[in-house]
Amino acid sequence: MNIPGLGDMTLDEGTDWLCSEPIAIRMLDDAICEIVLEGYEDDPHQEDFHTAITAFLSGGPEVLKAAQAHIFQYYRDVNSRQNATDEGFVAIDTPADVWRHIQFGAEPMVERGDPDERDVYISITCNCDWEREHGLQIVLRNGDTVCKIGPFDGHVTNADAFDDDSLKQVIYRSLA
Repeated sequence: MNIPGLGDMTLDEGTDWLCSEPIAIRMLDDAICEIVLEGYEDDPHQEDFHTAITAFLSGGPEVLKAAQAHIFQYYRDVNSRQNATDEGFVAIDTPADVWRHIQFGAEPMVERGDPDERDVYISITCNCDWEREHGLQIVLRNGDTVCKIGPFDGHVTNADAFDDDSLKQVIYRSLA
């Protein structure tokens, strides 16, 4: 199957996901990634996926940098539970410094959120130095706006993660 912007996709029969060939993602500092699509084949509005993918592939690092204050707050919440002498303790002084402690995942996942909405989300699972167990999940709504930051939980919005519609526009929900 050919997806605009990604080309020919391979079906992973174990997961039913469509996987692209490895490509450089400018938004992720040119990291080489396989884009993974979930639910695309049966979706009645595949053009929404195309729009999100195009936005994701054309966006630069500034899209993620707009959310660095939220990432820094996540770091601070995790850090507040640690002692400076703990193994794995990381000291990060400013929001701009978080990027030196993040390793982007190699398989951004493209999926529709709620089947009743038109938004498509791209979830990037990352390793981060300050939270080695749960990592960092960065989710973009429609490929161009960060809409969720936090530990990886598989949800694309905080409203979904906490079953609370009032959190739909919340990018980061404190762990405290």
